[in-house]
Amino acid sequence: MTVPLLTIANERLSVTLNPRVGGSITSITHRPSGLSVLGTVPWPAIDEPIASLAARDEPEWLTRYTGGWPLIFPNGGDACIVDGIFHGFHGEASIAPWSAVAQAEGIELTRRFTVVPVEMRRHLHLADDVLVIREHLRMKGDRPLDVMWGHHPTLGSDLLAGPVEITTGARQVTVDQTYDPPANPLRPGATGHWPVMPGKTAPVDLSRPCDSLASLVYLHDFDAAWIAVRRMDNEIAVCLSWDAHRFPCAWLWCELTGTIDPPWRGKTRLIGIEPNTTWPGIGLVKAKAAGGTLLRLHPGEELDATIRFRVFRPSA
Repeated sequence: MTVPLLTIANERLSVTLNPRVGGSITSITHRPSGLSVLGTVPWPAIDEPIASLAARDEPEWLTRYTGGWPLIFPNGGDACIVDGIFHGFHGEASIAPWSAVAQAEGIELTRRFTVVPVEMRRHLHLADDVLVIREHLRMKGDRPLDVMWGHHPTLGSDLLAGPVEITTGARQVTVDQTYDPPANPLRPGATGHWPVMPGKTAPVDLSRPCDSLASLVYLHDFDAAWIAVRRMDNEIAVCLSWDAHRFPCAWLWCELTGTIDPPWRGKTRLIGIEPNTTWPGIGLVKAKAAGGTLLRLHPGEELDATIRFRVFRPSA
């Protein structure tokens, strides 16, 4: 039986998600303007979970990716083996089906994971022009384990239909050491203060991303945990905020027609603003080896997280 897409809406926002593939949010529309703010991709995504619930690598994961908003858990980035268990690219949560119940005030998603002894409950509801996501994690195992937990909201569509400005409460930035495609202007491994970073030929202002660009950096040392993206004609803007104690860093990924290889083919315009427990985003094993701080779960532990995503017209 095919599980339908689910939608919640009020006068300000309409939010649609897909319970059968990661419980991912596939679209968010600002209803007064009719403008969409999540991304799309130039290939037909397969609308069913991967049978193994673990993507072998990024190309396989992308076959299910719509450009929307997946959850990243218990792995983020490269697939790897931990204690004999295979963790797929970007983790089981992003690719597996979730049980979903539509409620009067929103939608509740639940999953008992297969690769780790963890249960998670996610509740989504709207408060005026804000999508509020509350998550509750319960550790059911009898020994500690390390995980990565984060979100992968990907902006695009009408929001990126013109030049944008990115602002954030982060003070420090680190460029990913290993992600260095031809369209990356940044110096791998460089560190600096937001928003101007060392580039290969000249300083790069991350607050004004332009085509053609393919880059990945990590934002940390937050004064307050938030990132905003504003279309510079003030037609539409978004602001993502979260619990800094839960997600102390954020991955900022830009794919602005910069990658010509399949499946991107130079046609994709996306900006990912991705709160996470851990950086770098290269999988559990490599992140630990690189000195990244993983989230350690202890038997019986219960953790909560709240994310808020506001969609609005700055001039209103």
